[in-house]
Amino acid sequence: MRTLQILSLDLAAMLLAAIPVAAVAGTPPAAPGTPAPSAASPVAGWDALVDSLHTLPERMLAKLPETMRSDPQIRQEVGRLTLEALAAASIAAVGGDGDAPRFLPTINDLLNVGQPNADTIYRTARLTPGGSYRISGKRGSLKLTVMAQFVMPGAAGAGMRSQLDFSTLRTDVKGRFDLLLSATRPEGYTGDWWQLDPGATGLMLRMVSSDWGKEEDPALSIERLDKPIRRTRPTAMVLEQRLRALPAAIDSMALRFVDHVETLRRQGVVNQLKVFNVPVGGLAGQFYYEGVYDLADDEALIVSSPLPKTCTYRSLILTNEIYETTDWINNHASLNADQAPPDADGKLRIVVSARDPGVRNWLDTSGYPRGIIQGRWTGCDSQPIPEVRKVKVKDVLAAMPSGVATVTPAERQAILRARRDAYLERPFW
Repeated sequence: MRTLQILSLDLAAMLLAAIPVAAVAGTPPAAPGTPAPSAASPVAGWDALVDSLHTLPERMLAKLPETMRSDPQIRQEVGRLTLEALAAASIAAVGGDGDAPRFLPTINDLLNVGQPNADTIYRTARLTPGGSYRISGKRGSLKLTVMAQFVMPGAAGAGMRSQLDFSTLRTDVKGRFDLLLSATRPEGYTGDWWQLDPGATGLMLRMVSSDWGKEEDPALSIERLDKPIRRTRPTAMVLEQRLRALPAAIDSMALRFVDHVETLRRQGVVNQLKVFNVPVGGLAGQFYYEGVYDLADDEALIVSSPLPKTCTYRSLILTNEIYETTDWINNHASLNADQAPPDADGKLRIVVSARDPGVRNWLDTSGYPRGIIQGRWTGCDSQPIPEVRKVKVKDVLAAMPSGVATVTPAERQAILRARRDAYLERPFW
């Protein structure tokens, strides 16, 4: 028996088959001559997609404990995660083309799959194995811009191949760069060149900003060089292949981490932190730590840590119970080096709670009583695991050192409005 139904792509047919037209406010009657739905779709591969989506929420919920499976709130959030995975995979299926490539949005605050980092804009571009490509544009001024070659999941040897740091690229007086990607360097070519793995089917771009309002994001173009620029009509076979590949891609995104919080909870990593070994696809030189937070409305965690002497980038973010990153655009739910400076004694202290404790370095759980705290040290000379202490929200200031930076409610709102404006001005879509 299905424990959760989702609104699939044939929504109108489902609703109108079950509900009288008169009961649906504003719903017009079917146009004259509209054919009745057939038992099988005339689009090859469509039924497999719909069938997979039909069972996906149930399969996701099956990975969770009964207390979560029976919670209507969690059920609807699983439905949302299903739609996020569907949308993210569909963008790649519709727009990905190794012969006419472009960088497409992949995960973000709306396509919130796999716990995207709040400071990172993620883009992907499809490649055709054996092709040669040129990437050009403005390099920008971000803390980190890193691009990785990968072989898509499901293919032989799937996974990351190599990574390129954009800070190594040469730029002209206008900040522009030009990069050639090919299996072998052309004879006599002296410009920036990156060797393409012969099996690479895509590029993953991470654009990481610490000071959202001041740093400039890259502006990139990609083109295939070994074929004329012209996109012909995709064949029915190609379109069917893309459609038939969607169920596996959606499943991979939706099922992979939905129980990650529960897994950590069963391991006893609650209101404490440990090293997180990313299974695949992590940023080179990046060290992760994480743990489950489980807090009552009047409780807080004080996360404290010494800081590395040198560090390219650091951050702390939150997720909910099914590993979606907490909304960092409208909430004070992520902090990086520019947003969370250390205290006067040089130690970093961050408070995690549902209520604003009045300290500057606060992570808002945003209505989620349980989830994950995840930190990143990138390009740092040490990787300390912070200590965690649980206190009452009313006792936070007493538990902090004297002179810790505080904010008023009005100042917090000003911070929130400024960070929201700065983030929305980034090219995140």
